[in-house]
Amino acid sequence: MKKIAVITGANGNLGKSVAEKFIKEGYFVIGIVHHKTLQPVFSNTDYEEWELDLLQEEKCNEAILLIIKKYEKIDVAVLTAGGFAMGDIGETTSLAIFKQYQLNFETAYHIARPVFFLLIHQKTGRLFFIGSRAGSNFAHAKGVTAYALSKSLLFRLSELMNIEAKGKNVVSAVVVPGIIDTAQNRKEMPNADFTTWISPMQIASIIYFYASETAAAIREPIIKIYQHS
Repeated sequence: MKKIAVITGANGNLGKSVAEKFIKEGYFVIGIVHHKTLQPVFSNTDYEEWELDLLQEEKCNEAILLIIKKYEKIDVAVLTAGGFAMGDIGETTSLAIFKQYQLNFETAYHIARPVFFLLIHQKTGRLFFIGSRAGSNFAHAKGVTAYALSKSLLFRLSELMNIEAKGKNVVSAVVVPGIIDTAQNRKEMPNADFTTWISPMQIASIIYFYASETAAAIREPIIKIYQHS
């Protein structure tokens, strides 16, 4: 039976690459998207697209239960959905923080929580959050207050999950990418040095490695992926 990977934000730049990598490596991938398009992200028979509003907690719980009922297990979950906003403290209202909290924490937590319960029951599995340098080290958070605060919670959540999972082959990891090399980022930062950026497929390949048997003994990883510190 094929291994099962659940990927949120599967129609985004990073989500697409993660889905592509796991399909290539023999997984059956369930790609969760906010809105389906007429043409799915992949036409591959090892890919199934689910439309889901990640801000609706009960709907997320129901979706994971349906996946379990249909496929009996989840081996890996990679939660790439999220959002970004600029703004220093003077520009950042509590509403702005709440919006980033919803986009970056709630969208992850609403899937991670039911998946985590399943992985604990299975006694095996891997869960990946997408953090940020601003969220892991506030020295990089200048000008992105709400974004950094919301991403920082993912590190604490992962830490708590690893504490609860001790004694089982269940590992939660946080991926900390540098600037991702996308067409949108190049357009917004045309004068940047693109050679220091990280491609979505590079990130996807590293996530796959940490989900593989080769990395099975690694615990509580914070996976930093960038060219220069």
